[in-house]
Amino acid sequence: ALPLALAFGEISQLGPEAGIWSAIIGGIIGGIFGGCIVGVSGPTAPMASQIAIFMGAFIIGGTNNPDLVAAFSIIFLSGLILVGISLLKISKFIHYVPYSVIAGFMCGIGVIIILSQINPFIGLEAKRNIHEVFNGLSNSLQNINIRALYVSIPSLVIIIFWNSIENKIKILSNIPSPLVALVVGSSIAYFMNLDIAYIGQKMNITENDQILSIYLPDLSRIFEFIGPAFSLAGLAIIDSLLSCKIADNMTGTHHNSDRETFGQGMANMVAGIFGGISTATATTQTVGNITFGARTPLATIVKGLTLLFILFGFGNLVASIPNACLAAILFKLGIDILDYRIMPILRKLPKIDLFIFIIVLFVTVYKDLMIAVSIGVIFSILRSSKEINLIFKSRFQHKIIPFYKSDFILKKNNINKYLDLPVSVLQPQGPLFFGSVQPLINTYSQAPYHEILVIDMSQVTMIDLSGSFTLEDLINNIKSKNIKVFISNIDDNIKHRLEKMDFFKQIDINSNNSKSSIASLVLQHYKKVN
Repeated sequence: ALPLALAFGEISQLGPEAGIWSAIIGGIIGGIFGGCIVGVSGPTAPMASQIAIFMGAFIIGGTNNPDLVAAFSIIFLSGLILVGISLLKISKFIHYVPYSVIAGFMCGIGVIIILSQINPFIGLEAKRNIHEVFNGLSNSLQNINIRALYVSIPSLVIIIFWNSIENKIKILSNIPSPLVALVVGSSIAYFMNLDIAYIGQKMNITENDQILSIYLPDLSRIFEFIGPAFSLAGLAIIDSLLSCKIADNMTGTHHNSDRETFGQGMANMVAGIFGGISTATATTQTVGNITFGARTPLATIVKGLTLLFILFGFGNLVASIPNACLAAILFKLGIDILDYRIMPILRKLPKIDLFIFIIVLFVTVYKDLMIAVSIGVIFSILRSSKEINLIFKSRFQHKIIPFYKSDFILKKNNINKYLDLPVSVLQPQGPLFFGSVQPLINTYSQAPYHEILVIDMSQVTMIDLSGSFTLEDLINNIKSKNIKVFISNIDDNIKHRLEKMDFFKQIDINSNNSKSSIASLVLQHYKKVN
C-alpha cells in the first residue's frame, strides 16, 4: 500500500503525503464503516487522476499554486454526497453500467497514467494534464535527465519480471513488487548520491507537527464545488463497487453496496479534513488482501494503522524516495490497468459496443471521466431501448429449478432416478444485456446445494457484451467450486455471437449438448463418480 499511496498522491498533484493520508483514513474509516468485509480502501488510480483534473482548474489567483482548500473541500463534499446516496439506497444501480463503458474508462485511465508519468520517469517535472504532456513531448525527450534513468529503468525491470522471480524463489511470493522496486530504486539513488527529484522536496515531514494539517471545507463556495464533488462521488461508487464485485467472486460472499457507499462517504469526508486524496475500494489491494488470507475488516484497519506509524516514525525514509522510482511503479500500473479482456476481441465486437468503448476511452483521456461514463451509458441505453422496453413490459424472469422439475427429463424416463440428485437448472429468460444480468446473478445466488448446474438457454432472445462476460464469469466462478456445468439449447445466432467473443474458449464447455442428451449426461456423470 505504501508505494502506491505515494504514487497516487503524486498523480493527484496534491503531494505524496496526501496519498499516505488517504491510505490511512481509507484503511481505518473504510474498514470500520464499509460493506465489503475484505475490501481495502485508499487512493486509487481513477480517483487520483480525477483529482489531478480538478487541480488544473482550481488555481490560486495570480499564482500557479494549486488551491488546496478548494481541492479538499471538493473531497469533503463528495463524501457528504456519498453518504446521502447510501441513505437513498440507489448504489445497486452501479451493476447496470455496460461492460463496454467500464472497459473504455479503465483503458482511458491506464493511458492517462502512462502518459502522465513520462516526464517523471525521465527525470523532469510532471505536467499538469495530458494536453501539456503532448504539447511538450518533443522538448521533454530532448532534455532527458540520464541520472533519473539509473533509478527508473531498474525499478521498472524489477516490477515487470518480479512474477518470474517469484516462481523460481517461492519465499519471495509474499513480497509485492512495488515494495521491492521502492527499496531498490531508493538504494540506487542513495549510494550513487544522485542529484534528482525526491518526494521529500514536495513534503514537509521533517517534523511530526508538520505532517498533520487540517483543512476545513469552504462551504461559502459550495456552488463552485458541487459539480466536481458529484463527479468525484460518482467515480468513487463505480471504482469501489466494481472492486467489491471482484472480491465477491473471489470469496463467494456478497457485499452490501449501500453500506460500502456509506463507508466511502465517511472516509472521504475525513480525508478532506485531514488533507488526504479521495478514497475508494482499491481492486489491486483488495485482491492482495484476500490472497494473503484476510477474512475480516480488521485487515484493512491494521493496514491503515501501520501506515500511520510509518508516516510518523519513518518520515525521513519516505522523503528519500526518488520521483523516478514512483514513476516506474505507476508506469507498470498504467499498463496493468488496461482492460486485457476486451482488447483481444476488439475487432470482433459488435460495432455499437466498439463505438461506445472508443468514445468513452477518448473522452476519458481528453476531457473528463464522469462525462465519458455518462455519454457511454446514454449511448448504451439508446442502443438497448428495445430490450429495456421489453423487460419492463414483459414478464421475463430468470429461474433456478430442480432438475427433476425441468423438461430435460423425457416422459418415458423414470423421474425417480433424478429425484435425489443434487442437480439444478438455471433458466435465463429474455434478452441478456447490461440491464438484465444482475437479476441473473441474484437468481443463481438463491440456488440450493448442487453438484451439477445445467444452463438452459432456450428462452434467451439476445446477448450483448455485458451479458456474455457476466455469463462467462458466472460459469467460471461455479466451476472453481468443483461444480459441473452443462449448457444447452443455445440459439444459432446467439451461439455465433458468443463464438466471436471467444466465450467458449474461456469457459471450456461443450456447447453442442442437445436437450435430449442432458439427462443421459447427468446420469453418466454420477456413474463415473460412483
